[in-house]
Amino acid sequence: MPATPQRRRRISRLTIGTAVLATAATAAVTAAALPAGADTGHRDRSGRTVDVQLLSFNDFHGNLEPPQGSSGTVEELQPDGTKKTVPAGGVEYLAQSLRTARKGHPYSVTAAAGDLVGASPLLSGLFHDEPTIEAMNKLGLDVTSVGNHEFDEGRAELTRLQKGGCHPKDGCYQDGRKYRGADFPYLTANVTDDKTGKPLLKPYTVWRHKGVKIGFIGVTLEGTPDIVNAEGIKGLKFHDEVETINKYAKVLNRQGVKAIVALIHEGGMPASTSYNYDCDSPGPGISGPITEIAKHVTPAVDALVTGHTHQAYACTIPDPSGRPRTVTSAASYGKLYTDTTLTYDRRTQDIVRTRVKAPGAVNHVVDRTQPKAADMTSLIARWNKLAAPVAGRPVGHISADIAGRGANAPEAPLGDVIADAQLEATKASDKGGAQLALMNPGGIRSDLAFKASGSEGDGVVTYGEAFTVQPFTNMMNVVDLTGAQLLAALQQQVSGPNEASPKILQVSQGLTYTLDMTKKGADRVVKNSVKLGGAALDPAKTYRVAMNEFLAGGGDGFPAFKDGKNKYVGPSDLDALTAYLTAHSSADHPLTPPKADRITVVK
Repeated sequence: MPATPQRRRRISRLTIGTAVLATAATAAVTAAALPAGADTGHRDRSGRTVDVQLLSFNDFHGNLEPPQGSSGTVEELQPDGTKKTVPAGGVEYLAQSLRTARKGHPYSVTAAAGDLVGASPLLSGLFHDEPTIEAMNKLGLDVTSVGNHEFDEGRAELTRLQKGGCHPKDGCYQDGRKYRGADFPYLTANVTDDKTGKPLLKPYTVWRHKGVKIGFIGVTLEGTPDIVNAEGIKGLKFHDEVETINKYAKVLNRQGVKAIVALIHEGGMPASTSYNYDCDSPGPGISGPITEIAKHVTPAVDALVTGHTHQAYACTIPDPSGRPRTVTSAASYGKLYTDTTLTYDRRTQDIVRTRVKAPGAVNHVVDRTQPKAADMTSLIARWNKLAAPVAGRPVGHISADIAGRGANAPEAPLGDVIADAQLEATKASDKGGAQLALMNPGGIRSDLAFKASGSEGDGVVTYGEAFTVQPFTNMMNVVDLTGAQLLAALQQQVSGPNEASPKILQVSQGLTYTLDMTKKGADRVVKNSVKLGGAALDPAKTYRVAMNEFLAGGGDGFPAFKDGKNKYVGPSDLDALTAYLTAHSSADHPLTPPKADRITVVK
C-alpha cells in the first residue's frame, strides 16, 4: 500500500520543557514490580499498562538516496553462522519502514540520536540540508538530540534549521516555498551559551498521548569541540553527558514525568559488525564510551538511544541500581531502525523495569525490496531537478569500486587516492610546496562505486558522487612540521583520546611506516619504520605537510598539528579530489583502486 503523500497527522502532542535549573534533591525513583498481565499486548486487562512503541534511528547524514557501495549495506548474521550482505537505506524505504512498523500500535513515538544532517551527499548538502529536514518532517520524526555534525555550519545555521527561514547567503531555493524549519525539536541539553549559561536550544521535551507521557533528554558527546571546526562552536560550552542527563531527569521528575528516554549522540563498538548480533550473549558484548555513560546515568532514565559510532546494537547494560536497561543504536544512513517496547504503568506513570527484564529492543533492516514511500520519491525528484546541473557533471572514471568509508581497514584505497590528490594540489613551490599529505579518516564519508547511480554510466564519477565522499569543503593547508612533530602526530592516532578508538590518518604516496597493534598507546607506531621517499624520518628536519584545515586546527585529537608554522592556504579538499580524478583518469584509462599498502599493520 503506497504511503500517504502528506505528512501523517500527529495524534501525539510534544510539550517543550523549559530549561529549569534547580539544585533540589532528586525525587525518589520507584522500582515498580511487573504488574500482572503486563505482557499480554498493548494494554493489560485492567488497563493499567500500555505498550509504547519507540522507533529510533541515528546518524542519517542527509542520505536521502540509497548510499552507494558498501556504505549502503548491512551485515546480517545467518543461522548457520555465516554472514550475508544486505542492501539497505534510502529515505523512501526508511519512511515506508517506519509507517509500516507503526500500524497496529496506537502508542508510537519516533526519535533520533543526532547527526541527521552534516557530511551529507550533494542532494542535501548543496541546499544546506533543507531537503533532509523536510523529509524528517514528512516521515513523522517527533524528537532528536543534536549531534556533532549539526554544528558543521555553526550555531546560527543549526538554529535556522530548527526555526526556519531562508539561508542568509544563498536565500530560498524553490520559487514560492520558504523553508519552514523542523517540526520536531532538536534537543541540546549539554550545549550552553557561554554568556547566558542556557542551552542553545531546548534541553528536553515531553511526548504525550492519551494520558501517557514520556520525557526525552537530548545530548551530544562532550568531546564535540575536538571533532568539529572551532569556528562553528564559538561561544558554546559542551558539558558532561551523564551530569546533564541526571540533572534534567530530576527536572522532569519534579514535573511528574517518570518515564524518561535519553537520546545520546555518543556510542559504542559491539563485538560483531552484524546488525542482528546478540549483544547480550556471553562474551565481550559492547565496549566504548557509551558503556561507562550507561553505567552512571540515573536509574530514572528507562532507555538510552545512542549514535555517533555508526554501529548497530541492541544491548542491555545495568543501570546504577542494577536493573537492566536497553542501550541501542541503528548503524547509520537510515539503513536500520530500532523498535523498542516500553511498557508504561499508568498508576506509577513510569516504564516497567525489573531486575530481570528491560524494555525489549530489536534492530530492523530498511530493505529495498519493499515499496517506496511516494511522497519521498517526489521530494527526491524535486530536489534532484534543482541539483542536476551541478551533481551530474562527470569528473573522472574508475575501473572498480574504490572503498573509503566501507573499507574496514586502517588504510583505505580511497584514502590513498584522496591523500595523493591533496599532495598533487599543493606540491608545487608556488602552491604550498608540500612533501606529503595526511587525511583524517572521518572526513571520508562514502565509497566511490563503479555502478552508475544515475544515467552517467558505469565507472563514471560525477561531481555529486565526489561531493558525497568529501562534503565538508575544507580548505587545504600546508604547514611546516619537524620530523619530531610529525612523529608525534602519527603517535596521536593511537594514543591519548584516540587510544581506545584509533583514528588512522590516510597517507600520500612515499610515506610508509609500521603500525604494531599488539602494543599499547604511542608505542604502536614503530619509530624507526617511518620513512618518506625511502629515507628515514629526521626528527630535526622540517617538512612541508598538507592537510585539511580541520586537521590543521588540531581536530580529531591531533594537537601536534596546531604547532605547524608558515601556513599556506590552498584549494578545497573537494576541488583537489575532482582535479586529481580528471587528470588521472579517462573512459579509456580509468583509475584503478590503489593497493593500500603504505601502512604495514601488525595485529
